[in-house]
Amino acid sequence: MKIAFYGSSLLSSYWNGAATYYRGMLKELAALGHEIVFYEPDAFDRQKHRDIDAPDYARVVVYPATADGLASVIAQAGAADVVVKASGVGVFDRELIEQLPGAARPGALKLFWDVDAAATLDEMRGDPDHPVSRALPNLDMVLTYGGGPPVVDAYHGFGAAECVPVYNALDPATHHPVEPDERFACDLAFLGNRLPDREARVEEFFLRAAAALPDRRFLIGGNGWETKAMPANVRHRGHVYTAEHNAFNCTPAAVLNVARDSMANIGFSPATRVFEAAGAAACLITDAWEGIEQFLVPDREVLVARDGQDVAEHLAALTPERARAIGRAALERVLAEHTYALRAAQVDALLTERLQGRAAA
Repeated sequence: MKIAFYGSSLLSSYWNGAATYYRGMLKELAALGHEIVFYEPDAFDRQKHRDIDAPDYARVVVYPATADGLASVIAQAGAADVVVKASGVGVFDRELIEQLPGAARPGALKLFWDVDAAATLDEMRGDPDHPVSRALPNLDMVLTYGGGPPVVDAYHGFGAAECVPVYNALDPATHHPVEPDERFACDLAFLGNRLPDREARVEEFFLRAAAALPDRRFLIGGNGWETKAMPANVRHRGHVYTAEHNAFNCTPAAVLNVARDSMANIGFSPATRVFEAAGAAACLITDAWEGIEQFLVPDREVLVARDGQDVAEHLAALTPERARAIGRAALERVLAEHTYALRAAQVDALLTERLQGRAAA
């Protein structure tokens, strides 16, 4: 089937944490025979910081972030069997969710794919006139990249006909073990952009641990941290391109995952970093959130920390042998149960069933 996907960016991960998810999911959907066109705006300097060339699994249309550019790509929705509006495009989000359902051809499936469901739902609770709330009656399905039962129940409460979590996963062709790289040598590394609903948790889980272990080396990667006051044993790397992620994960003694406030509160929301690190056989330490056991087994495939003191204690007790054992176990688990090939098969079955049911009706 033909899928028109309107998202933030497929070509660039610059200020775009959903890039890994888009790439893994759409690559595997294309492998199942779907024809995909990805529409992304030329915004936020993402095109100046591309991680990849245009892939062979999707045709990418980069449109000007103008009213005319928007109109030109909305007009193309009518050629698709499935029209997807993703959350967090960054420009014209309201216009896209309002106009795309009407631009789709009769009989096409119309989806909202929420890559930040906890934040979207918080906005909807605070705004009775939220554009997503008003669009739900015109949509066939909501997909989310996390959230579990709380998110499903919340979307049903707002009137969604159907809501299905499609979790983050691993693309083993992109994220896998590599040789260490001295640029990323440290005891604990964290990768994530500086965002308002993440910063306090980074202070607690990363910077507090660094302050507690002044003889250990810490590395933080991502945009926005250059102006943040940090302990002397913390080094800032800046934006880490996708091609560098494997070395970033494989080189440190351990890597840290810190969920944003909204995702930690709602649970069942493993970040892409969880699967990237596991795919590289890294020893992962994650902040505690409900549902982690659904993805990795604590103390065997991942180390779970309730606060920065726990992180420091995990790191102080960690031996190279235990770190390697945890990393190997995590890699084995995600290859067996959490790949984008498996996630794409889930989405393919959903779309096929809905379109076949519509045709029969």
